[in-house]
Amino acid sequence: MTIRVIIVDDQAMVRAGFAALLSAQADIDVVGEAPDGRQGVDVSRSTHPDVVLMDVRMPEMDGLAAARELLNPPAGVVHRPKVLMLTTFDVDDYVYEALRAGASGFLLKDAPPADLIAAVRVVAAGDALLAPSVTRRLIADFAAQRPGRRRDPALRLNGLTPRETEVLELIARGLSNQEIADQLILAEQTVKTHIGRVLAKLDLRDRAQAVIFAYESGLVAPGDAG
Repeated sequence: MTIRVIIVDDQAMVRAGFAALLSAQADIDVVGEAPDGRQGVDVSRSTHPDVVLMDVRMPEMDGLAAARELLNPPAGVVHRPKVLMLTTFDVDDYVYEALRAGASGFLLKDAPPADLIAAVRVVAAGDALLAPSVTRRLIADFAAQRPGRRRDPALRLNGLTPRETEVLELIARGLSNQEIADQLILAEQTVKTHIGRVLAKLDLRDRAQAVIFAYESGLVAPGDAG
């Protein structure tokens, strides 16, 4: 299956470079681009991409506002792409808020080309881009700056079984499904089932939101991951 991608960035050279790199892959098709968040939303609504590469800081509408519009569309808009944030900073408040809004992860603009290609494939497959330690650090850092920000998450934890809570904690520590399965001595498919139930019970979109939820609820303390 071909992965449909659009690139939203205010720098024409960045858009051209990313488009050339991704279009050279047999399984990726760049179907559009835009120089700001407002146009990015419009292009996404017309082309229905699987993945949107979204710059954080842009004129007209920044990447955070655009990501929120795409991930929480108005009534009547069915399509919701995966959003991968692009940033020049490894710890960025905008990126944290974008993850909370439902973005699937973030990537540094100066990452190696292979990382960009892999990131698009990972996000398109439905996984959050949380493997790099820098991402876990970003979430931990900003969760640490917001102690007691929300009481609701801790209460919602009460709806999980002990096993589901354990799985959520391991997700937040950055473990893959296979690593969780090995640690808990479970089949990987069983781990996927538990994760699906955790996301459904907590009304979370994906692993990125699950990690943030785990920090904000106090299940995992900042600095524990990694």
